[in-house]
Amino acid sequence: MENNLQIYNTLSRKKELFTPINPGHVGLYVCGPTVYGDAHLGHSRPAITFDILFRFLKHSGYKVRYVRNITDVGHLVNDADEGEDKIAKKARLEELEPMEIVQYFTDRYHTNMNDLNVLMPSIEPRASGHIIEQIELIEKLFENGFAYESNGSVYFDVEKYSKKHDYGKLSGRKIEDLISNTRELEGQSEKKNSFDFALWKKANPEHIMRWPSKWSDGFPGWHLECSAMSQKYLGAEFDIHGGGLDLQFPHHECEIAQSTGAHGHEAVRYWMHNNMITINGQKMGKSLGNFITLDQLFAGDNDVLEQAYSPMTIRFFILQAHYRSPLDFSNDALKAAEKGFNRLMAAIATLDKIKAGAESTVNVEELKTKAYAALNDDINTPILIAHLFDGVKMINSLAAGKEQITAEQLESLKKLYQDLVYDVLGLKNEKEADGGTNEILDKLISLLLTTRNEAKQNKDWATADKIRNELISYGIAIKDTKDGSEWELIK
Repeated sequence: MENNLQIYNTLSRKKELFTPINPGHVGLYVCGPTVYGDAHLGHSRPAITFDILFRFLKHSGYKVRYVRNITDVGHLVNDADEGEDKIAKKARLEELEPMEIVQYFTDRYHTNMNDLNVLMPSIEPRASGHIIEQIELIEKLFENGFAYESNGSVYFDVEKYSKKHDYGKLSGRKIEDLISNTRELEGQSEKKNSFDFALWKKANPEHIMRWPSKWSDGFPGWHLECSAMSQKYLGAEFDIHGGGLDLQFPHHECEIAQSTGAHGHEAVRYWMHNNMITINGQKMGKSLGNFITLDQLFAGDNDVLEQAYSPMTIRFFILQAHYRSPLDFSNDALKAAEKGFNRLMAAIATLDKIKAGAESTVNVEELKTKAYAALNDDINTPILIAHLFDGVKMINSLAAGKEQITAEQLESLKKLYQDLVYDVLGLKNEKEADGGTNEILDKLISLLLTTRNEAKQNKDWATADKIRNELISYGIAIKDTKDGSEWELIK
């Protein structure tokens, strides 16, 4: 297979030619959700970003093992290893078992991902199902001198690790700065240094989620799960680790330290980070209370929303910005995405109406080359979409008879849009997806259009205009052609 994919590696801070460890195979790990609340718009960005990568790698001929975890234990309210477990806190407030909370919000997350046409990963492990592996990893860190016990909890010794390895290499932080910025009084914390991080936390008496270990009844630290699960399913070294930019430090930095400290080498070749979705310039997040859930977006049920937005509108909105660029929420941007998506779907539908000729006056191969070059350039979806819209102009000119195309070139053009729009970008025609509902709608509108045509033939212009205006008021545009009347949804 041709290998042209360039990936921006956060670790080296430059684009690199992607070369898998095992030719023809790719190991991909992405940090999944902590399931204690409904997924919001911010959660959709990493899911869609790495769904595109997964799809494109498979489309390019690779056999991909994609692992995306579910965090169901160990993620504390305060990322400085303090406070309650987020899921245990939610369970206490709702008077439910923690695993009831986990199952409920995992199911809802899956429903939202299905709505967005995000493929399921190859494996979706849960942190609570891999306690043994996490304990084994802690024991290796003890053997290598990078872990210490304090009052039944276990911490990673960052300062000791930094004497042999480069802690901070992913995020650019320097251990000297971390040390100089530490102002804790002696004995104030059970950690040696405030920047040490928990590998195992001793559970308080009221803490529901706990497991036995040689150190205490407790639970694993948040950072530990990803190191343990990624290497269990992808091996001691694997190709790509992805996640949101907000996880770069401390989460991913700690992962590198754990893996290197335990095994003597790094686990990940390429680190990829998607940027944030912001609202009024501020990161969208549950902790800030400024988030809009996906269900609210789909229903238009939030004070900041001017209307409901379909799942494909949301997906298209996210794809219009490069995954490493920030993306700011606004109703205007979503409305523009809605119009763009509908225009793209209309053009694809028009492809089936184009009749082939004896010669081509359009260059499909050039369009194809540009489109794949955009994908190979660090999954540059906005540039790809720009090229696809150049193709839309081509399609509309062909439909209007201004350009010509051979049967072979027409099939190549259809395949290009099938492969890139549906298979790689993961977009789908929501009219077609409606199935039976759309079929009934089509029949009802066709009946109204037939009645309108009969009124026009009888010169009953008032009735004809009334039918047209009523349909427009419901978001249905009517276009009169020499072959009859056509309709499309405009909202």
